[in-house]
Amino acid sequence: MPLSARNHLEGEITDVLLGTVTALITVKVGNNVIESVITRHSAEELNLKKGDKVTAVIKATEVMIRKD
Repeated sequence: MPLSARNHLEGEITDVLLGTVTALITVKVGNNVIESVITRHSAEELNLKKGDKVTAVIKATEVMIRKD
C-alpha cells in the first residue's frame, strides 16, 4: 500500500496494553522503543500481540533532532 509517510521503522511488539477504548502498543526498533496509542478496535482488528513483527509508519509535522 503506497503511503506518503517516509519514515518506516521495522520492529517487534514487546507489549500490548488494551484499555477500554485505546491500546498502547510498544515496539522495539533496534536499541530503541516506540510507543503508539491506537484504538482498541484497530489493535483487535490487526490481531496485534507480543512478538509480532510490525512496521511503525511515522508521519509528523515536527521531528526534533538532538546532537550530544
